[in-house]
Amino acid sequence: MQPGFEPHDNQAEIARLQAVYQLQREAYGREPYPDAVLRRDRLGWLRHMLTKHGDEIAAAISADFGHRSAHETRTLEIFPSLAGIDHMLGKLRKWMKPQRRGVSIWFMPASNMVIPQPLGVVGVIVPWNYPLFLAVGPLTAALAAGNRAVVKMSEFTPRFGETFRRLIAEYFDEDEVCVINGGVEVAQAFAGMPWDHLLFTGSTSVGKQVMRAASDNLTPVTLELGGKSPTVVAPDYAIATAAERILHGKCLNAGQTCVAPDYVFVKRGQEAAFVEAARAVVQRWYPNLPANPDYTAVVNGRHLARLQSYLDDAAEKGAQIITLADNDPASGKLAPTLVLNVNDGMRVMQDEIFGPILPVLTYERLDEAIDYINAHPRPLALYYFDYDAHRIKRMLGQTISGGVGLNETVMHVGQDDLPFGGVGPSGMGHYHGREGFETFSKMKPVFAQSRINGVWLLRPPYGKRVEQLLKLMLR
Repeated sequence: MQPGFEPHDNQAEIARLQAVYQLQREAYGREPYPDAVLRRDRLGWLRHMLTKHGDEIAAAISADFGHRSAHETRTLEIFPSLAGIDHMLGKLRKWMKPQRRGVSIWFMPASNMVIPQPLGVVGVIVPWNYPLFLAVGPLTAALAAGNRAVVKMSEFTPRFGETFRRLIAEYFDEDEVCVINGGVEVAQAFAGMPWDHLLFTGSTSVGKQVMRAASDNLTPVTLELGGKSPTVVAPDYAIATAAERILHGKCLNAGQTCVAPDYVFVKRGQEAAFVEAARAVVQRWYPNLPANPDYTAVVNGRHLARLQSYLDDAAEKGAQIITLADNDPASGKLAPTLVLNVNDGMRVMQDEIFGPILPVLTYERLDEAIDYINAHPRPLALYYFDYDAHRIKRMLGQTISGGVGLNETVMHVGQDDLPFGGVGPSGMGHYHGREGFETFSKMKPVFAQSRINGVWLLRPPYGKRVEQLLKLMLR
């Protein structure tokens, strides 16, 4: 809990959670299929809330972090949230329409269709690193699909949690959208509720606990987790360009991003050039880094100590630590740091880093980098820097990840028409855009029999007629 902030009464929050869940369940029963006008109205109110209260939102998030660049909050949270809402508003009527599907010749002249139906009451568990975007993104999809939603905010961003609760209450009735705050005890109770769908964003270890709790009610889950997202620079790619784009993805939010580059492969012999290019980029972007308003602090002392322990462990085991700017522990910030001569015995190569630390590995042949990636858990993102079409095809075909960025980092998450999600240890399921609408919908298949049909030919009593038909059907 942040200093100076009064902790929540967890038992009171759990009681409120249960009451709101029942309230929304009853409201869904009265109105199980809201029309497009009402859905667009709800999305419009969400949009209006963000545009009117952007400065207040940015200030609350910055207070929780100790310092968070207001420009980063606007760029990485408010802008993509608004863009996602606008995308849904533009596509909603089309996505709500029943989809015609083909019918086998054996069942003609019947017809098939798929009807998107609201699931009902959905739960969203939000992490601390992007508390607005990772609340509004799922909420946008849930509302577009016609659902009611309860959102659980992180206890690590209590000021924003209270701000978001107040704003949502100002623009929505509790039986439409409600925000719940509180600690781990509340989160555990939240995961155990019988939601019609539960979306969790957070660590892989906590994701396993959420899935375990949800299984008691057979609640379908979407898990947006993390892992160690690899970056590979092709041997003939411009090192200076690669360093700038990789460091941009690593320095945003001080690396506290689930899709931040977690380690980078460069061609053996290019390590020194990468280090110097990275150093030049950081010093150009963040002069006087401890006091620089453009560079975000680590969210709290516990996470700052965790990151420092990774560096201490790596140094003790023979790694070379290269700090790219001045450090001042009192600022709550950690300067971007490269780690060379790493191995898998170091904690920095075992855990998701979630901070501005970037291990640098080398390869002699590209296959070495591919083999290393494939020998480790499937990541949420993979970044590859190359313009050679053959090598790009090979990288895409021989690795599996939640998403891919070619010649750029992080930006794939902001593409409204691309699904976002992990694979294996980095998550399951997708949202954003149409995939988000369908995640929070029951895509209900409907078979409609025609007045005149030939199904009677296959009904008992079975005999020569059926035998002859089966010969044709099974041919």
